[in-house]
Amino acid sequence: MTWLNNKGKTMFNIMLVTLGCDKNTADSERMLGLIDNSEYGLTSVPEEADAAVVNTCCFIESATQESIDKLLELSELKQGRLKYLICTGCMAQRYKDEIEKELPEVDAFIGTMSLDSIVEVIDELRERSRSYSEAGGADLPGDNEAFSLPPLKRYDELDDPYPDRTRIARVVTERPYLEYLKIADGCDKRCTYCSIPYFKGRYKSVPMEAVVEEAKVLADSGVKELILVAQETTCYGIDLYGEKRLHLLLRELSKIDGIEWIRLLYAYPEEIYPELIDEMASNPKVLHYIDMPIQHTEDDILRRMGRRINKDGIKKVISELRGKLPDIVIRTTIITGFPGETMEEHESLLDTLEELNLDHVGVFTYSREDLTPAASFDDQIDEAVKSTRLEDIMLLQQDISAQKLSGYVNKELDVIIDGYLPDDDVYVGRSYMDAPDIDGMIFIDSPRELFSGEIVRVKVTDSDVYDLEACLI
Repeated sequence: MTWLNNKGKTMFNIMLVTLGCDKNTADSERMLGLIDNSEYGLTSVPEEADAAVVNTCCFIESATQESIDKLLELSELKQGRLKYLICTGCMAQRYKDEIEKELPEVDAFIGTMSLDSIVEVIDELRERSRSYSEAGGADLPGDNEAFSLPPLKRYDELDDPYPDRTRIARVVTERPYLEYLKIADGCDKRCTYCSIPYFKGRYKSVPMEAVVEEAKVLADSGVKELILVAQETTCYGIDLYGEKRLHLLLRELSKIDGIEWIRLLYAYPEEIYPELIDEMASNPKVLHYIDMPIQHTEDDILRRMGRRINKDGIKKVISELRGKLPDIVIRTTIITGFPGETMEEHESLLDTLEELNLDHVGVFTYSREDLTPAASFDDQIDEAVKSTRLEDIMLLQQDISAQKLSGYVNKELDVIIDGYLPDDDVYVGRSYMDAPDIDGMIFIDSPRELFSGEIVRVKVTDSDVYDLEACLI
């Protein structure tokens, strides 16, 4: 399947592969928009590509390995039509000093603050090949001489202001009725386990007028659900305006015709503030859902992680959210097996999670990342122990989730339709309680045809551990 009709363009096609988080998806769609506005065509079929771009992830070791594997896999296509392989994004930035030597198959590397140069880099690769051939060099690439020239590199300063991308029309690669809206990049927290500041730089808010303008363009294209993302959404505006302005941004976004749901991800608990909670409570377009990564609950672990909150602070924030928004759905993430985590701390974490009774909990085992302070901590924990602790948390959360979802049986919910399962003759959707791809689903029995992106009212008829069943009202 190709993304669009390339009629009238050159026969030079670009394929882009996105790895990692939803923030990468937003960046990739902007790169696709730039390519779509150029002389080049777009394809999602590897065998049709003349150049392949991989927007990489390196948050943890497994993500880095996945990025490397995908680049090596695509490099095999250079035996056929593929001429250029381009590595962009997080891994290109994080390992910029050594990546050229480790991946000689790659023709260009583009860092996290230089993604808007994608078309210029492709132009330069093609021109360089022509010049090399005209000067008497071997035909490049595609004739088994793919790696004869040193790779091109594009690395702007990490702490430069966030680039103005209001004029870039994104190419939607997934659901046309929802989009991830990136409101900031970078991070100032410096948690001891996290490598993000090393390849994303300091916190950089996107100016409010630019965010709103992009949201208007998305709404005009049919987007109904906006999902706000950043390394940390709750600090939005503090670098530009000297104060947090996420609540004001939510207010402005809610004024846009066509936008019906606004969902908030990556809200750090210590940065949640009263005006934000009040806006969530009073604004009908802002979903009563928050993704709030706490990473752990025990004070000594939180201190050594470099987190800026303790257990009592976490409980206080959750109490404040539930006080103003009784139906709020809270998602969090936990890191288990952090260096020095004792069995007593693990068991206390389980007790606290049971007490907090959160709706969604994602769990990751600690990954020892180069350059981070925690990589040198004593008492690194065995992988088998980490896996056992992860299973403990997941089993607990399954019980909590099943119990909470059972309480929705016979209740009514608004649901956005995500698709249809013909084998089961049911539609699949999500309520305000579920972010796409990471939370649960609702399977809907409907006497009439439903369309993806349509928001309908359903009555819940059954529940299981993670999902609900419902019928159309």
